[in-house]
Amino acid sequence: MGKRLLIVSTLDSSQPFGAFTRPFYLGQYLTKHFDVFQLGLDCSSVDYAPSLSIGSRSLKSYIQSIEKCIDEFCPDIVYAQETLPGLAALVSLKLRRHSSYSLVLDFHTFSPYEYWMRLFSVANPFKEFAQCIKTYIAQGILIFSGIPIIAAGESIPKLISQWYGKTPQQIYSIGNGVTEDLLNTEVFPDKDPYQAFRPAKIVVIIAPKTFQFPTNDMSVSMAIEVAKHLESHQEKVHFVVIGRDSSDIAEPIPSNISFLGFLPKREDFIAHLKYADIALLPFSKQAVAGGARNKALDYFASRKLVVSTPEGLRGLEEFRNLEHLLVTGYSSEEVANTILDAASNTDKYQSLVDTAYTLITEKYSWNAKSQNIADILMKISAF
Repeated sequence: MGKRLLIVSTLDSSQPFGAFTRPFYLGQYLTKHFDVFQLGLDCSSVDYAPSLSIGSRSLKSYIQSIEKCIDEFCPDIVYAQETLPGLAALVSLKLRRHSSYSLVLDFHTFSPYEYWMRLFSVANPFKEFAQCIKTYIAQGILIFSGIPIIAAGESIPKLISQWYGKTPQQIYSIGNGVTEDLLNTEVFPDKDPYQAFRPAKIVVIIAPKTFQFPTNDMSVSMAIEVAKHLESHQEKVHFVVIGRDSSDIAEPIPSNISFLGFLPKREDFIAHLKYADIALLPFSKQAVAGGARNKALDYFASRKLVVSTPEGLRGLEEFRNLEHLLVTGYSSEEVANTILDAASNTDKYQSLVDTAYTLITEKYSWNAKSQNIADILMKISAF
């Protein structure tokens, strides 16, 4: 085996979506190029490499765990993803003045911008502002450290330049990918899970309940508003939300939207995605949907016609309106009208589905993304 790679992240197996996705799948495919060790919050799902679960989001716990891994695993490269792991890895690097490993950072999102954009649309703006300041300082420390950065989207380098007046000399944009089980069109579940709602076209929204950010809550609220506009068209369109129960919803729920809760079995999730007709990314501008990248890529890989607000595509600028999907404005009425048109004219938009799928297979598999990142890590560690 070649060089030894320690991946430090907030990977949490109890929430196998969002922040879990990037470190888990990159780690899985980077085992082709490196001797990998995973360090995260809960690494119980990591069955492809040795791992250590920290169990705490405290900076001290991360530093202690990184120090232990450095002593026992002796990595050539430490690849720290997101702000907290990045800070902990930077502290460890400074403590070891003559370290023999290379440190590389990974920014999934640009957190200060996300908190700032949500400032006036959350229940506790003071808490949001405090988080904005805290993450601005934290990410600033990492940016001005001069350590190479891999960014999960082209928008992140632009935001760094705007907010800090500095563009890091070594910053590389490598986005997220999709899994092989979604790309494989030959593996298709036998039973349509939406049979009870047919002949209506099924519009699926993936919105798991998370406790750190309100982005998915905002998308569910918009989805409900969109459904209300189309409640008189129940025979044509039915909305299905994956990731939360109706008991999580405080507002009145229209009759043409169903909540399936979290689907823990991967095969159930794939079935509900494969049999849907339209995939919706209903994110307001304030939602700042960094995690929407994962959902959008899954939709495209599953050959779904995607309807999205502009915010739902942040970090995926390569996918364009009327070429790969349908992009609407931010009003719930406009989104509803676009969905009704799409449900009534699926054949008309099939070429968008095919074009998006071709782009996904060529450039957006996790295998391809891991190869790009492996090349960068090897290049950096060579100096």
